Amino acid sequence: MISIFYQHYYHPYVPLPVNLETQAGGENMNLVISLIEQGIAGEREDELFYDYLISVAPTQQEKQVITSIRDDERKHRRYFRQLYTQLTGMAPPAVEGEAFTRPSSYLEGIERALMGELKAFEKYRTIYLNIPAPYRDIIFEIMTDELKHAHYYNWLYAKNKA
Repeated sequence: MISIFYQHYYHPYVPLPVNLETQAGGENMNLVISLIEQGIAGEREDELFYDYLISVAPTQQEKQVITSIRDDERKHRRYFRQLYTQLTGMAPPAVEGEAFTRPSSYLEGIERALMGELKAFEKYRTIYLNIPAPYRDIIFEIMTDELKHAHYYNWLYAKNKA
């Protein structure tokens, strides 16, 4: 049996005065802010989708794996909200997500989750490359979590495809 332990801790950010209009690469900062807003919405959508997968997972072990991933998505959303506030000086706007679409099967859901984790990684890599250096560690943590999640979903897919 796989035992999963995640260390949940708060990352103290060093707030930086960021003027999005005058900072060198201001356009990049606007891109970062937009992608962080998308990240907030995407992590919430993932959380709701994973709640569904937990409810239909065939084994307790699979429920535990998906639960740990869902909990990471909650952590990511919290981090993105903190980043948004620190970079803009404002609370993130309320973001409406897409309606939940139930997959036709557990296996299809796992496949959708796997592809979603990989797409999120690509988006977060763009944030990483454009965000001020003091914030990169938190984005790096989120990116590596997404890769770890993709590996777990790949394992779940292979296990259930057989």
